[in-house]
Amino acid sequence: MKIEHVDVIIIGAGPAGAVAGAMLANLHHKVLIIEKEHFPRFSIGESLLPQCMAFIKQAGLLESLEKSANSLSFQFKNGAAFCHQGKYTDFDFTQKFTEGPGTTYQVKRAGFDKLLADGAKQKGVDIRYGQIVKKIDVEGESPVVDIETDDGELYQATGKFLLDASGFGRVLPRLLQLETPSSFPVRQSCFAHVKDNITDVNFDRNKILITVHPEFRDIWYWLIPFADGTASIGVVGEPSMFDQQLTANQLLESFIEQAPNLKHLLNEASFINSARVIKGYAANVDRLYGHNYALLGNAGEFLDPVFSSGVTIAMKSASLITPIVDKKIKGEPVDIENDFAIPLKQGIDCFKTFVSAWYDGRFQDVIFFEQQESQIKEMISSILAGYAWDDKNPYVAQSERRLNVLVKLCNDI
Repeated sequence: MKIEHVDVIIIGAGPAGAVAGAMLANLHHKVLIIEKEHFPRFSIGESLLPQCMAFIKQAGLLESLEKSANSLSFQFKNGAAFCHQGKYTDFDFTQKFTEGPGTTYQVKRAGFDKLLADGAKQKGVDIRYGQIVKKIDVEGESPVVDIETDDGELYQATGKFLLDASGFGRVLPRLLQLETPSSFPVRQSCFAHVKDNITDVNFDRNKILITVHPEFRDIWYWLIPFADGTASIGVVGEPSMFDQQLTANQLLESFIEQAPNLKHLLNEASFINSARVIKGYAANVDRLYGHNYALLGNAGEFLDPVFSSGVTIAMKSASLITPIVDKKIKGEPVDIENDFAIPLKQGIDCFKTFVSAWYDGRFQDVIFFEQQESQIKEMISSILAGYAWDDKNPYVAQSERRLNVLVKLCNDI
């Protein structure tokens, strides 16, 4: 079997893989990315957070993103809006506690992911599409990956480090038996792209709209507008709340009918594609790395789509691991636990606090509280904008305690 030698092997050409690949190529390392799909391909996770822009810039991909945004119908985004039983509130991400970009885009992931991958390729990353990882050996000093091409050809690749950026494919967790149960209940989402035909002049296309179900507070909807008059619409809830007798289209239409604001906004909408259903996407692992490999983004842990944190976590993991891989290739000592796993988990745990509080209603009480104090709102806005690693923010450094105090204040007034 043919064996190829590179510096770094990356599984997956999505945002985590492309950004990590570009960052490593900037450091003059030979990078091979193995991707089972052919780009462009459909994916969800379409509402970016402003924190992402810093990582895209760090990878040297920001200029191409900004040049292509209009042609790819990416929608300028400056915040998030929330609606429940007629109550409406929003967060302007330019009004935040943490320094850094305050705006970003809502993107069709097919075009966005291909843009990042093409940018990485232009930097010298070897990206091979339509190839499947069949076997992995990480017992030796250098990881060895068995790969099968579209036409059935088998070959091996070996490198000095291996990164799993396979997202929901979770290649390393599956092959190395790293998976552990998520602490979140099993949830299901049903979603589609629509020609939205929204005519309401009060609708802000520059923000993702999160709608809470009028009766069940743990069911919520996303509405993500794009610049070409289309939108992504989806609903999330526990599987028992979804009528299994309905088709995916019927299911999504039924839920939209149950939310008055969405029924009004999407009154003239038409489906562009058939609705899809994903179930049980929350995931976790017992460790994020070994001596010659690491897990990036969703391959390590996926929380929930409610605050659009997935792509941000993916890119943050790429940013953290890159200097470690660079040092390891150069033969310098590395501390993956303290320089990658612990800091990455700190931000994930912050997001986890707010996701849990969203579903049990505590964070909804805060969001819809009418007497909002501007400084606290800016601290919350920073987290919603993706800055969950800024430990100068009290709601990051002590997320659970601070949030509980805030919830009590809101409920006592």
